Amino acid sequence: MEIIKIQATVNASVEKVWDFYTNPIYITKWNFASPDWHCPTAENDLRIGGNYKVRMEAKDGSFGFDLEAMYNEVELGKKFVFTMADKRKVSVNFEDLSSTTNVTVVFEAESENSVELQRQGWQAILNNFKKYTESN
Repeated sequence: MEIIKIQATVNASVEKVWDFYTNPIYITKWNFASPDWHCPTAENDLRIGGNYKVRMEAKDGSFGFDLEAMYNEVELGKKFVFTMADKRKVSVNFEDLSSTTNVTVVFEAESENSVELQRQGWQAILNNFKKYTESN
């Protein structure tokens, strides 16, 4: 299984970046790869054994899916690891660089789409997160 790594440096404190990345109120504002998609619902029980669930769908209603996962590891303000329903692992690290925060996401690729397509899609979501966090 191929491992994909993406990252972004967000011009905000690690406290704000962590909050915007993990709080469902904010997740629904940035968790999509393009303007024709949205994230109408998000739930996040941020603890070991807790569940993460987001709904991602095309705004025109033509397609959508739920992404569900369970947390394996949580270090508040620093890192979390979860396993998605299809058994793939994802880790997200938050590196405090004083006035900025480096966010690194490492995930196991699925076999349905090309590695490059997955990398581009996840990076687009992370870029959307960066843009939303920096402008709010």
